[in-house]
Amino acid sequence: MESWILSTLIFLPVIGVLVMCIVSMLNLDEDKAIYKYIALATTGIQLILSGLLYINFDPSHSVLNSPYTVQVDWISNFNIEYYIGVDGLSMPMVLLSALLSFLCIGISWNVNKNVFGYFALFLLLDAGMMGVFLSLDFFLFYIFWEVMLLPMYFLIGMWGGPQRHYAAIKFFLYTLFGSVFMLLGMLALYYYAPDGNTFNLISLISQAPRIEASLWGFDMRFLIWIALFIGFAIKVPVFPFHTWLPLAHVEAPTAISVILAGVLLKMGTYGLLRISYPLLPGEVVNFAYILAFLGVINIIWGAINAIAQIDLKKMVAYSSVSHMGYVLLGMASIVSTESAGAEAGLNGAVMQMFNHGTITAMLFMLVGVLYDQAHHRWIVFPDDYKDKDLAGKIAFGGIASKMPVFNGFIILAFFAGLGLPALSGFISEALCFIGGFSAFRVLTIIGTLGILLNAIYFLRAYQRIFLGPFNEKYNDLKDMNVKDLAIILPLAFLTLLFGVYPQPLMNIISDSLGKLIILVQPYI
Repeated sequence: MESWILSTLIFLPVIGVLVMCIVSMLNLDEDKAIYKYIALATTGIQLILSGLLYINFDPSHSVLNSPYTVQVDWISNFNIEYYIGVDGLSMPMVLLSALLSFLCIGISWNVNKNVFGYFALFLLLDAGMMGVFLSLDFFLFYIFWEVMLLPMYFLIGMWGGPQRHYAAIKFFLYTLFGSVFMLLGMLALYYYAPDGNTFNLISLISQAPRIEASLWGFDMRFLIWIALFIGFAIKVPVFPFHTWLPLAHVEAPTAISVILAGVLLKMGTYGLLRISYPLLPGEVVNFAYILAFLGVINIIWGAINAIAQIDLKKMVAYSSVSHMGYVLLGMASIVSTESAGAEAGLNGAVMQMFNHGTITAMLFMLVGVLYDQAHHRWIVFPDDYKDKDLAGKIAFGGIASKMPVFNGFIILAFFAGLGLPALSGFISEALCFIGGFSAFRVLTIIGTLGILLNAIYFLRAYQRIFLGPFNEKYNDLKDMNVKDLAIILPLAFLTLLFGVYPQPLMNIISDSLGKLIILVQPYI
């Protein structure tokens, strides 16, 4: 296998969009389902290619000696390259993106409004995601980062819920605000690189720590770190930049919620690990306590807000804010003076990125299955509900007996979100806490309260929706069909597999993260 596979992973969705355009121009789209099949075939081939890449991937290789890199001049006047590659940090994200993109086409099969537009935008979003995870040139990284913005804006704004326009605009403005700061940080790295202007991330690893400039009395490396951190933190999202997320989730179609929580949130933490950590190791050390503190805030604040929700989808959205806090805590533990602690925390953070992607994707899919039949997601009807007789009352009740298979999967997803042993969420959260405890004991002890808070909102939601006397209003509810099972089973399998045997995932990431620890440790 050769490096062509990387470019194929990025541009195959674009080719899919071009095929859709040709079909539309030739009026071959009498049956609008043809666009769905094109998208399904495109993402299916992409998933197969990512699987082949994983099978042939050697985790001991860095991007410097990996056969899976492409490096060619693009805009040579400004030293901009088409430079892409894969290592242990990007490989899990490539697999996750390919898997969720494929499954989301299945989730979107019932979309009948402007079918061509929806699936074309989705494929462009897919191309942007792959590009971000494979880019090793900062300029190229930034382009793909921005490419994702417009498709997501339209997918929420055109196919979302009643408040979709407001949610889409809020998402767009927040993300664009972060992108401006990222652009400033990128330009500063380019102009102040001591060995010549470059966007090459591998070259900048040796150059960025040697930047000696200052601005307004502040060290330039500190200012670059702050600019990049704001850009990435909004995507995570880190408190207090999190307010765009719940609304975007609630209003977005189910498939877009899956991509948003499963992949896009991870791009913030991926950006920190790919760019900020290796380029600015001194600032990582100086900022580590603040990062850990913000992680604990995310854990607690996200969980408290989740407890307060009466909309099931919004509850899951706030749970994502909480669970990304574990990632931040694990990332901050890289400054632990105990190498085992740093290794555990960083491995836990990346594993949590992948595992949370599968767990939260499963949760949003299951919420979507329930919503498609019941036409609402209320745990408890709001006080201002249109039917005054139902206002403030429990919305469902006892549907476990009506939907036993659905009930089994929701138990699995809820318990995985809780971080129970033998499920994938446990090992990644445990490693984050091990790393966090070795570096920030008091903060980590406070952060463990998140486990208790998680239990409160997950178990209370389960009790209100699935237990108790059955509400006869929902006699027409049907259990999961074959299509639903086909979408859920791969995620359920990964949740169980990495819960009892996480080694395949750890084998991918350990070497790359070990090299990252070596870069940062001398600055402690």
